[in-house]
Amino acid sequence: MVLLLGDKDVNAVMSMSTAIDVMEDTFLQASMGQTWNRPRSRIRLPRGFHHLMAGAVLGKNAFGLKTYTSFRSGTRFLVLVYDSDTGDLQSLIQGSRLSLLRTSAVSAIAAKYMAKQKTPKVAIIGTGFQGRGQLEGICAIRDVKTVRAFDANPAILETFCLDMSSSLSLEVSPTDNPESCVEDADIIITMTTSRSPVLMGDWLKPGVHINAAGSNHWIRQEIDDSVIKRSDIIVVDSLDDAKIESGDLLYPIERGRIRWDQIHELSDIVGGKITGRHSDNSITLFESQGVAISDIAAAAHVYAEAKKMGLGSEIPMDL
Repeated sequence: MVLLLGDKDVNAVMSMSTAIDVMEDTFLQASMGQTWNRPRSRIRLPRGFHHLMAGAVLGKNAFGLKTYTSFRSGTRFLVLVYDSDTGDLQSLIQGSRLSLLRTSAVSAIAAKYMAKQKTPKVAIIGTGFQGRGQLEGICAIRDVKTVRAFDANPAILETFCLDMSSSLSLEVSPTDNPESCVEDADIIITMTTSRSPVLMGDWLKPGVHINAAGSNHWIRQEIDDSVIKRSDIIVVDSLDDAKIESGDLLYPIERGRIRWDQIHELSDIVGGKITGRHSDNSITLFESQGVAISDIAAAAHVYAEAKKMGLGSEIPMDL
């Protein structure tokens, strides 16, 4: 029997803190060569896109793929999890909650290792659906006191600030422009689909950490070249993925601002091969593309816990 699970089931077995623990273990496994990750491929269709990601996490005895579509009507996600010992399909997980949790948890892991320990002030540019998870993840690993937010859509910004202030029990304040939003911030989050920079290097104070999580396509660029030049340490979740998709890095590399051999992978930091921060004055940057191993690890955990609790619907399949 194959177990069919949805967002309600995911929420029942995986909190943000649990997702962070799962992602930290996943990148530790990656540092030891116990994972396999295939960069995302995309098919352009007349009215939308099909996206496909595949990976294996041997410590979870799991492999599989995430397939999703993005059309004007919305984005639809499906993760397939297989047993790496038998090759049996174990679960189909539908919905966006799993992707939100793994994306936010990976960014939180980067901040855990790369941001200063004392980080009371957070700024976020881009307050859509994924922005909510990004802020929740940071608040799970740091004692955040205040948050400033900016979005090009004032209505979305206002709703975000009200909702997140209530759910996180802290002050989340709207700002009129991105520069005032990031002023004096200890951690900056960008989660937009912008094709032109929304964060400038001239705005950064010494010691700030940046999670740039929205630019997962070569045509997008959330940060300008001076952010790259001012960053003492630049980390990605996967170099292979970044070389295909990271508009934030592809353009400055083409212009000679930085080289690929100066950029590190998150697994190297989690595995202790390099340090995520040299000093309290270091400016650090994490570029998140979203990688398949994070989806597979999260899905394998959800499947195992849901099976214990008797959640989901069993689907008979003759495989």
